Amino acid sequence: MQIIQQILFIIALGVAGYFISKRIGIIKKTIQLGREENRTDNSSQRWATMFRIALGQKKMFDRPVVGIMHFVIYVGFVLINVEVLEIILDGIFGTHRLFAPFLGGIYSSLINFFEFLATGVLLVCVVFLIRRNITKVERLQPTRHRELNGFPVIDANTILFAEIILMTALLTMNAADSVLQDRGNEHYHQVGTFAFSGFLKPIFTSFSDTGLVAYERIAWWLHILGILAFGLYVTYSKHLHIFLAFPNTYFANLEPKGEMPNMPEVTKEVQIMLGLAQPDATASTEIARFGAKDVKDLSWKNLMDSYSCTECGRCTAACPANMTGKALSPRKIMMDTRDRLEEVGKNMSDNGGNFVDDGKSLYGDYISAEELRACTTCNACVQECPILISPLDIILQLRRYQIMEESDAPASWNAMFSNLENNQAPWKFSPNDRFNWAEGLK
Repeated sequence: MQIIQQILFIIALGVAGYFISKRIGIIKKTIQLGREENRTDNSSQRWATMFRIALGQKKMFDRPVVGIMHFVIYVGFVLINVEVLEIILDGIFGTHRLFAPFLGGIYSSLINFFEFLATGVLLVCVVFLIRRNITKVERLQPTRHRELNGFPVIDANTILFAEIILMTALLTMNAADSVLQDRGNEHYHQVGTFAFSGFLKPIFTSFSDTGLVAYERIAWWLHILGILAFGLYVTYSKHLHIFLAFPNTYFANLEPKGEMPNMPEVTKEVQIMLGLAQPDATASTEIARFGAKDVKDLSWKNLMDSYSCTECGRCTAACPANMTGKALSPRKIMMDTRDRLEEVGKNMSDNGGNFVDDGKSLYGDYISAEELRACTTCNACVQECPILISPLDIILQLRRYQIMEESDAPASWNAMFSNLENNQAPWKFSPNDRFNWAEGLK
């Protein structure tokens, strides 16, 4: 019987590993569809940013109560999974609590600590379910924010319920294990009663030995298979930020938030027009596209941003355009970019790695002109993001395409653009008359 369990476990582990690695490969390839962008400068500052924002979750603590609860889930997720190493090795070798003989009394202390975290994760998940579904925090409601309709709501609740089930399986498994130890079952080593699962032992005292072993094994399998399934599921979920928050914050933009990047080719043309630079005879004057129409026109960092989005809605809650009832939601910008990126990735997978034009694009089919024009470029969304995502960068590139390629701008904007092109100033007078105001002055 034990060898059958080992074989089944190794098969399950291999299948999960295959699908998770395959999914990671697809995500990596789709992110690499983006334009090149150098984010390797100032490595020391980047490491500091990553440790402060991703590991230390500094921006989450701008709202202390929610920050503490999120930190409990985060620490619980990271540290409890240290125990998964023992579970995996037990599954492969057919052992039970493999590390216990080597760690002695430290082992019980570690499991007690893991149970403390598991209990904290369980309680916080219950609170988060209440916040979403009973007290109904405004920024998390699909009735107010259309981008949350459908899968995003199911996704958020699924993860919370899954965490509760996994933590319950862990605690009850330990409780059943402890009762079996007390009864002297030869397979269950004496490691003592654990702090939190000990309160659950009375539930299992009436079980027969056979029933206890069956429950302990079911809980063990549920816990480890649940973790493997969770590992695959998060690659399709907003909870991918659990992993991507680290590279995303490392490669974050270190420039001041108010600085808007120019297209070098356009900058050079303006400098030539103003006599500040000379034309380069060897340089190509061909510009493939102004701004971005589809995901492949964005940078790889923009695409990583979209996969990293936590859908927390802090950006949208802070957006003045959204507050006043306009169509713009920075969270929707990120979710739309991710949805389109997933669609492009599936297109490529279905066509042997080559993209076949599907007649769609990010601008127009996912994000409307109305949304782009509503943006005030105030950077509130960038400031609020807990993992340094920049919806504004995507908005600016799409709006650049909208105006420079589609000529879709309000009449007042077009008049200003025309004056800039012809007169090198927003006003409608000749450059030769620019200093007329100074005539007669000493």
